[in-house]
Amino acid sequence: MLRGPPMKINNNVQPVRKSLHLTQESLAKQIGVSRRTIVSIEKGNYTPSLMLAFQLAQALKTPLTDLFTINEENQT
Repeated sequence: MLRGPPMKINNNVQPVRKSLHLTQESLAKQIGVSRRTIVSIEKGNYTPSLMLAFQLAQALKTPLTDLFTINEENQT
């Protein structure tokens, strides 16, 4: 088991969503979640499950690794 400080997941959901001219509501409907969930993900207050992350990537037509990255600052 790895120990150390918790990893921070950064996301680019909002800029990608906006570049596709999608509202939070329309994206939420596409993947079957609430608009509030999209808001929380975009603000970094909620890290989606792997399944939800894949659904977001598919809906946004963007590779998963372009949507979500690990902040490796202070990681050894």
